Amino acid sequence: MRPQPDPALPDPGPAVPVIEIEGLHKAYGTLEVLKGVHLTAPRGHVVSLIGSSGSGKSTLLRCANLLENSQQGRIAFEGEDVRWRGEGQNRHPADSRQVTRIRTNLSMVFQSFNLWSHMTVLQNVMEAPVTVLGRPRAQVETAARGYLDKVGIGDKADAWPAMLSGGQQQRAAIARALCMEPRALLFDEPTSALDPELEQEVIRVIRALADEGRTMVIVTHDMDLARDVSDHVIFLHRGVIEEEGPPDALFDAPQSERLRQFLGAVG
Repeated sequence: MRPQPDPALPDPGPAVPVIEIEGLHKAYGTLEVLKGVHLTAPRGHVVSLIGSSGSGKSTLLRCANLLENSQQGRIAFEGEDVRWRGEGQNRHPADSRQVTRIRTNLSMVFQSFNLWSHMTVLQNVMEAPVTVLGRPRAQVETAARGYLDKVGIGDKADAWPAMLSGGQQQRAAIARALCMEPRALLFDEPTSALDPELEQEVIRVIRALADEGRTMVIVTHDMDLARDVSDHVIFLHRGVIEEEGPPDALFDAPQSERLRQFLGAVG
């Protein structure tokens, strides 16, 4: 029997960040990927994570959503600390219901779409709200069609994922995330698997969501996207925050030599 969803969460107010991470450490065996990282995502803000491959960006995002266990540090969702059991490599969340509640309120959009091939686009978008949250099917279908319209593929509701372009599949994945009505959206390199033309389709949707005041944390290689939509940008290098701040400060007046090198290479 699947766990019953928790009651609707109370709104803690705009002063409480949706996500707070303090002193996070993550290692795979002897390979230390994150070395004491901090991140705060206030309500209605967009935080972008940039950095070279292997800097720890995607790992940080997966730790925030509890898809990966960290070995040390604090993770809090809307002021509620994740409860842990064990220490070091044996540390894991102590409360499975808390994990479920947090994950259902932090919808993640992956690089590789992850749509179910045996379901139509509409069925993909509806599946989690119906089966995980237990919402009425008719209500979810109305919402799902609305979100598909929002991302510009309402006419593809009855299509199979294989019939869609990569950009359309990623937009379907965004609609699926939105249909959970989460407190925040997490994007892990949402455009890196797309060619430039299809990439722009997805970027337009992300920009529109930012304009709506959605709380988002975005791992991206697209510096224009990070500059345009972010309230705060974090530059990770070898598992630590090398530099962070408002996008204009980071992109126009980088303080660290490593960030200057990185921007010069990707510019």
